[in-house]
Amino acid sequence: QEHAYPADELMPLTCRGRVRGQEPSRGDVDDALGKFSLTLIDTLDTLVVLNKTKEFEEAVKKVIKDVNLDNDIVVSVFETNIRVLGGLLGGHSVAIMLKEKGEYMQWYNGELLHMAKELGYKLLPAFNTTSGLPYPRVNLKFGVRHPEARTGTETDTCTACAGTLILEFAALSRFTGTSIFEEYARKALDFIWEKRQRSSNLVGVTINIHTGDWVRKDSGVGAGIDSYYEYLLKAYVLLGDDSFLERFNTHYDAIMRYISQPPLLLDVHIHKPMLNARTWMDSLLAFFPGLQVLKGDIRPAIETHEMLYQVIKKHNFLPEAFTTDFRVHWAQHPLRPEFAESTYFLYKATGDPYYLEVGKTLIENLNKYARVPCGFAAMKDVRTGSHEDRMDSFFLAEMFKYLYLLFADKEDMIFDIEDYIFTTEAHLLPLWLSTTNQTISKKNTTTEYTELDDSNFDWTCPNTQILFPNDPMFAQSIREPLKNVVDKSCPRGISRAEESLGSGPKPPLRARDFMASNPEHLEILKKMGVSLIHLKDGRVQLVQHAVQAASSLDAEDGLRFMQEMIELSSQQQKEQQLPPRAVQIVSHPFFGRVVLTAGPAQFGMDLSKHKAGTRGFVATIKPYNGCSEITNPEAVKEKIALMQRGQCMFAEKARNIQKAGAIGGIVIDDNEGSSSDTAPLFQMAGDGKNTDDITIPMLFLFNKEGNIILDAIREYEAVEVLLSDKAKDRATIFKGKMIPNYIIDSNLEMENTDQKLSENDSHKQNSEEATSASQDVGVVSEEHEEESSDVADPDSLSSANADSDSISISNQDSYIPGTDEASAPEPACTRGDHQPQEQKTETESNSKVNWDNKVQPMESILADWNEDIEAFEMMEKDEL
Repeated sequence: QEHAYPADELMPLTCRGRVRGQEPSRGDVDDALGKFSLTLIDTLDTLVVLNKTKEFEEAVKKVIKDVNLDNDIVVSVFETNIRVLGGLLGGHSVAIMLKEKGEYMQWYNGELLHMAKELGYKLLPAFNTTSGLPYPRVNLKFGVRHPEARTGTETDTCTACAGTLILEFAALSRFTGTSIFEEYARKALDFIWEKRQRSSNLVGVTINIHTGDWVRKDSGVGAGIDSYYEYLLKAYVLLGDDSFLERFNTHYDAIMRYISQPPLLLDVHIHKPMLNARTWMDSLLAFFPGLQVLKGDIRPAIETHEMLYQVIKKHNFLPEAFTTDFRVHWAQHPLRPEFAESTYFLYKATGDPYYLEVGKTLIENLNKYARVPCGFAAMKDVRTGSHEDRMDSFFLAEMFKYLYLLFADKEDMIFDIEDYIFTTEAHLLPLWLSTTNQTISKKNTTTEYTELDDSNFDWTCPNTQILFPNDPMFAQSIREPLKNVVDKSCPRGISRAEESLGSGPKPPLRARDFMASNPEHLEILKKMGVSLIHLKDGRVQLVQHAVQAASSLDAEDGLRFMQEMIELSSQQQKEQQLPPRAVQIVSHPFFGRVVLTAGPAQFGMDLSKHKAGTRGFVATIKPYNGCSEITNPEAVKEKIALMQRGQCMFAEKARNIQKAGAIGGIVIDDNEGSSSDTAPLFQMAGDGKNTDDITIPMLFLFNKEGNIILDAIREYEAVEVLLSDKAKDRATIFKGKMIPNYIIDSNLEMENTDQKLSENDSHKQNSEEATSASQDVGVVSEEHEEESSDVADPDSLSSANADSDSISISNQDSYIPGTDEASAPEPACTRGDHQPQEQKTETESNSKVNWDNKVQPMESILADWNEDIEAFEMMEKDEL
């Protein structure tokens, strides 16, 4: 409210609101923003859970008075449904509950429900398709097909986008007595069910909304599909329709048969479910243990949750994606709540205090690594600890809610949480809706379902109070074998097809052994349906056509070989890159809280080998471009020099500042508005000469991040930073130095949480389908030269799928890095947030440095922060 209202989201590093159109576009992630005060609406029922009834009443009045839903803006149907429609319905649910209690909300007359109905009608035009599946986006003012709508041309949507509507739409119908919303949501679910792959009972990630054909035929429980499964089970719980439970159980049997490889959950091909579709997992699958608790299948829930917890203990947060041997695949973490959600449900199911310790770890990591002056900042890279100027609405809507409920006793709650079901955005819908305004006739479709093992249907009433005796040793006995699973860095998991071979013959040729000049290898490839194409530039391209294989088993071997080759070349590409670095502001009043993502240099001090990093005060050099002898050496000596990008080589800048006595350098992009939030970082390369003479560390900051330092200099002349390979623990930074206790010990405490959570001001998916990307670091060798790269021309790489995979090879026997996933554009919908960023060609511009920016004045930021500091000083030492 202080920094961002009425904007949709808070930008916690620059202490201002994120308004769509006023910030650089982040692609599909921005489709969640509709200029309707997203965070305020998404957080309404969280306030009541935290016993903030007065604040809730004020927030409802703000929503009624200020929020406009008739904006000419294109938004994600999925995100608007779960966050805004769900937020309004959750707010209405708790508002009528409070009104019945007689103390608060006595004036309330269903205003939030009226707004929800208005929004529901604005989403209905998206369902104008022959299939009944909605378009992924809709214009709030003009709908879909209107000439001014600027949408309606999409052909694909993700399964979760179309299948995560039934709770909100059915609740809206039950609350209002208007059946059309529930009818539309049911029709979409029915269509997806009909289009499931009948032999495997799995669904794909992306589907054509007009034909019903599967566009992406891989299947898992993470991004793109996750909440479809969740809503089938929860629709049964909320609406009491047995057909939803039967569908869920049919899918669940397939998931446990093919996708579950305890403790891993790996995507497979819907037509060939014995074959893994990828060798990494995305963070959105962290919700699945919680769903398994609701289902009543506790053992695999404990196993997967423990594996995820071990990954978190290694990286402090769950990376957006990680490999089967637990290496970081995509390094971002936008403060997702799915793991906290599963932790809460596992504690409810087992009563094991171990899960309280897990929750404590989550809270400590949030305060230690994500808390910044104006809120909590997403992690740009879990390896370096750098931040992103982003705090999604789901952080407050879900993370705060689940963590509070994890530690809250029954007497801490002003209502019975068991009377409600959580939507995928953790909004509360009352269970009594199952008997209200039942306008949809239930069809007996039992005969449509596959004959399954009876044990799969044992749990028809997901009541954890009855299912599980609160026996901590039960959960501990399951967790124990997984305690060191990450540290041991498990080898590549054996595929189901290999497993079925037992000790029999292995794949005839492994990618790591392949040599293009070996005739025997070429003969094996031919048998597997893999052919070689010699390109004009001397490279060789591999292409697989399953129909040309000698047999179906040979075709599967060929597919596995191609997948191994893609993974191998991708890994080799990553090994040639330097990871991003961190610039941490450590002086008063930041004290290490602000961490900026920086690009590395291929010359100078290697910060990964100097763990202490380089620490010093910053100074702006003259001339600012650093391309000639420094004229203010007395100001630069023993300092970290700040300079502008452009007009000469990076290495030349480094030599000039080193000669002037600088102990390090930061090059700031002169491209106004550039940011690591929207552009991939790159490596600063040398000048083609020997650079061994450069011994100081050099880092690169985009314009937005650089301006944060420049603004700090204007407000506080003495600004000290730490250049390192990753952000350092603040207690380590200030060891032996005076630092206020509240900076180190400001843990979000759960005792008296209703007071302290509000003072610690400042969340789920649009995994839009792919989840966030790690920093791909390209190479810029010269201030006016284009990026140099050994990566094969993307045009020579064919997409990987079940029928045709390709990868390019150079020098006959060595591999050129390729891509490990087909990267077709994804629809705007699941919880990920942007596609893996590709390396880009960087050219230099000579534009002047921009001293004007929209960042809130540092004086205002610090005044707000000082209020937080005073509040912390009044608190007792934090403890759970």
